[in-house]
Amino acid sequence: MSRAHVRRVILALSLPAAGLAGPLIAGPASADPAGTAPIAAIQGTNTDTSPYANREVTTEGVVTATYTTGGFNGFFLESGGAGGSEADDTTPGASDAIFVFGSGVAGQVNIGDSVRVTGTVQEYQGLTEIVRPAVTKLANPLPAVVPNVIPWSGLTTDAQKEAHEGELILPQGNFTVSDNYGTNRYGSFSLAAGDTPLRQPTDAGPPGSAQAQAVVAENTARMVTLDDGASWNYSGNAYTGQPLPWLTPGNAVSVGSKVTFHQPVILEYRFSLWNFQPVRQVTDAGAAVATFSDTRAGNQRPAAVGGNVRLATFNVQNYFPTTGEAYVANGLGTCTYHNDRAGNPIAVDRCTGPGNSPGPRGAANDASFRRQQAKIVTGINRLGASVVSLEEVENSAKFGKPRDTALAELVDALNAAAGSTVWAYVPSPTDDKLPPLAEQDVIRTAFIYRPADVALVGGSVVLTGDSGPGQPFSIARQPLAQGFKKAGTTDADAFLVVANHWKSKGKGTPLYDGDTENTSSPAVNQGWFNATRVRQAQDTSAFATQVAASLGTNRIFLVGDFNAYTQEDPMRVLYANGYTDLGAAIDPSGSTYAYNSLLGSLDHVLANPAARAMVTGADVWQINAQEAVAYSYSRYNYNVTLLFNGSDPFAAADHNPVIVGLNAPVTPAWSASKVYNTGDKVAYQGSMWQASWWTQNQVPGDPYGPWQQIVTAPDGTAVWTPSRIFNTGDTVVYQGKKYVARWWTRNQAPGDPYGPWKSVV
Repeated sequence: MSRAHVRRVILALSLPAAGLAGPLIAGPASADPAGTAPIAAIQGTNTDTSPYANREVTTEGVVTATYTTGGFNGFFLESGGAGGSEADDTTPGASDAIFVFGSGVAGQVNIGDSVRVTGTVQEYQGLTEIVRPAVTKLANPLPAVVPNVIPWSGLTTDAQKEAHEGELILPQGNFTVSDNYGTNRYGSFSLAAGDTPLRQPTDAGPPGSAQAQAVVAENTARMVTLDDGASWNYSGNAYTGQPLPWLTPGNAVSVGSKVTFHQPVILEYRFSLWNFQPVRQVTDAGAAVATFSDTRAGNQRPAAVGGNVRLATFNVQNYFPTTGEAYVANGLGTCTYHNDRAGNPIAVDRCTGPGNSPGPRGAANDASFRRQQAKIVTGINRLGASVVSLEEVENSAKFGKPRDTALAELVDALNAAAGSTVWAYVPSPTDDKLPPLAEQDVIRTAFIYRPADVALVGGSVVLTGDSGPGQPFSIARQPLAQGFKKAGTTDADAFLVVANHWKSKGKGTPLYDGDTENTSSPAVNQGWFNATRVRQAQDTSAFATQVAASLGTNRIFLVGDFNAYTQEDPMRVLYANGYTDLGAAIDPSGSTYAYNSLLGSLDHVLANPAARAMVTGADVWQINAQEAVAYSYSRYNYNVTLLFNGSDPFAAADHNPVIVGLNAPVTPAWSASKVYNTGDKVAYQGSMWQASWWTQNQVPGDPYGPWQQIVTAPDGTAVWTPSRIFNTGDTVVYQGKKYVARWWTRNQAPGDPYGPWKSVV
């Protein structure tokens, strides 16, 4: 049987339960050579299929693993005396172990028994096994098997692993948990050899680049699965009453956890993956087999980022106070649900209204919503942020309520948990300044903030005119912009924050050429709708510049869930426009999202040059993406072991928050009694002014006086003002056009063909 060597964990784990030999293949049972065949001969040298396939064989060996429960129904057999280092291998290129399938015989042997097996050889999902076995215990024990002590770096190819298929191995070197999504269902983890999880190639390098290609090769070489010695589906009705292996309330096993092996395991090929298989089914925390470092202890709160203001982004994963049951009860539509093991609805599967319109996407009922909200509230309150951009908040207008209803309820819950009125929310624009309701999604972006830290500058602005049929934001959430300033300062100190939630990578009907997923290689794959996200990047950048100019600030932050990894095309549009990804620049080891065993960042905080100058630090707070879904509200009571804990922030959502420290400008107000020297800056009537010489009690505003009005465009170009002094070569913006000074000038407006200004074409 040929091997596809698939490395997509979720796909691989959806295959039928295995080790269970499926339909037995009788085949032509031609005679074997006289006596027994060594296991290495049955496995074959430098091949992934047995030369004895469909033939009856007799062989001998030592039992190294038994699976009487869990569905594997068999045992592993290895040649006596085999194992040790590569130098000890007397059958290079051929494995000395084989799986013996048979539910009856699995219970007849024990680990360490020496036995003779007669049966038919077959290949099942790439695993060589003997089926329909007759097993006899040997009177004289064979030499004991020694666990292999081969560094994983010596097993980087499938051929090298194949030569040790089924053998007992004590994993050498460091291993790190890279995925735990399947643990909730199948009791398995993806591991990465080394000290770091596997990485999304396009998070590390531009699509198709040498760096991205190198990551693909490295991921393939480093990946291995740690299984539980069973094929049970713990989410299926038959096994929800069986405790999940590995995971307990005190043993979360997060992505990034370091693995310490305490027992040898079997190296085997199953479900199109190479696995470390415990020598018997794991039915508890598995501490006898392996233990995992605790990453939660150091992540109870984000790292210190400094500054007098802190800016964060937090995807709250379908926060809907309008529950599925409320939606149905109010006659708005119908819903189906994901249920717990007792049949109680926990989370919405799908809600639809008239004309197949989308309904709520979050909790099924109030009890489930309270669990969801508890974790989100804990997470946001522990962020220590002054401003938080939220993604995936209910757009309450879609359910006949004021647009900010859900947002207001979240703020109420945050304040109740904080014990005082700590938080406020940024109101939505009026309906006439929003896209038509039909062009809005049921989820939206939003801002909450701490009035003690910051104040609003102007009202919120949503991008309009870009959501009609065929336009970039017809299939995504429109950007939301808001000006902020440090509390107690003037509008001259404003900075702009633009919240984003661009089109996802999931399959759909393409909007533009280039929207179809390129699956030719992980090194080039940017998911579906890459061309749409590129256009969203272009339009968001232009929108941010326009709103910043209206506020008179050149300090711009773009934040949120961009659904693009760090080096993908949409992000590179923003980099070309002068933006810096602060998470990647300051906390490069942090990632905001985990998918298919690979880590990368879809969530970003970006700053243009003027905003970048404010930044004091950044942290990707690892509380969500690294956590097993088994701990989330949406899996409450799915298993007999109750893992949900509403008092901690872990598994509150599926994306990690990013928080950035800022030294927000604090320009002192002009005072008539104060003496100012050359270069001093003051705020006066909402603008910033700089002293040209010593002055006292001279009000800013005289175009020939001591004060120059300083205004800067978002791209860093000076905006012409009458009082500002310009020298030869200075460039300014005036009435939307750029000019360069031909000589020293003050209070001479650009436009006079004989004046000091020359138009820049």
